[in-house]
Amino acid sequence: MHPRLLKTFLAVARRRNVTRAAEAVHLAQSSVSDQIQTLEAELGAILFTRSKTGLELTPAGLALKPIAEDLLRLDGEARAAVQAVTGQTSGQVAIGALETIASARLAPWLPGFQAGHPDITVRMKVAGSGALLRQLEDGEIDVAFCFDRRDEAKTASDERFSVRPIAAEPLVLVAAPGQGSAEHDLAALATLSFVATEPGCIYRHMFDTAFAEAGVAAPKLATEVGSIGAIARLVAAGAGLGFVPRLAVTDALARGDIVEMPWPGQVRTAPLAMIWRRRRVQPPALKQLLAAARDTLVPPGLVQDLNRRAAPRPCLQTTPDGAAAR
Repeated sequence: MHPRLLKTFLAVARRRNVTRAAEAVHLAQSSVSDQIQTLEAELGAILFTRSKTGLELTPAGLALKPIAEDLLRLDGEARAAVQAVTGQTSGQVAIGALETIASARLAPWLPGFQAGHPDITVRMKVAGSGALLRQLEDGEIDVAFCFDRRDEAKTASDERFSVRPIAAEPLVLVAAPGQGSAEHDLAALATLSFVATEPGCIYRHMFDTAFAEAGVAAPKLATEVGSIGAIARLVAAGAGLGFVPRLAVTDALARGDIVEMPWPGQVRTAPLAMIWRRRRVQPPALKQLLAAARDTLVPPGLVQDLNRRAAPRPCLQTTPDGAAAR
């Protein structure tokens, strides 16, 4: 079974739709259908059936899926091992990031990395934190830059990832000009209206946690929106207050569209991290990007400080060259 066919099979299995799978693997829909038919002919079994909700895996497809994932992982490790011993450094790295991180952190950093590594092609995908982790697990991206939720229960999938903190972003309370002069304690603050992202978003998680940890009921939400940029605009228009990472609203604060209010109590921060899959051998191009990010994106002493304050997590352990270690 050729890896190309297995990659296409997994794209269809995960999306349950030929059109979306074709977009993911950069093929025409007809090519995706042809490859699935070729794989079915090779195996002598039907892998998908159609239902009202999309394509469903048959028992044969369900049996193939975990093995296909293992085979593609081994194929990638084999290529990485050969590249490492032959001294190859060229390659392609797919980065995933939250929109605010991509624009505020990675956009200023990537040109310098690419200038120093012209043989490495970098592709970037922008998505929400949940989508980034799914893409990372599915192998669609090599490394994700997002905020790390340290309170989440450990799952089997956590063991597949390595995590390295790269920044501690302060969270700020923002308001429209003229509405941010009064100071409030948390109980009083919780009686005011806020603008926040939808449940499930990492920014919403930070917002809810800030009040929950203080034993205060969550504030009333004026509205829920899909991006921090929209929150900044709504706050500027007087729709309510916002509690967001500073890097997401730096420009709006500088322009005077919104103002920062004092946050009652201890200043809160959100750990910004890069997350990648564990492999026995990391592709040289990815290893170089991880090392460069570690050396140029991480302020001195930050990792030790974050790790000291955080609960121990197996996936935070890495070897000096950026490869995963248990």
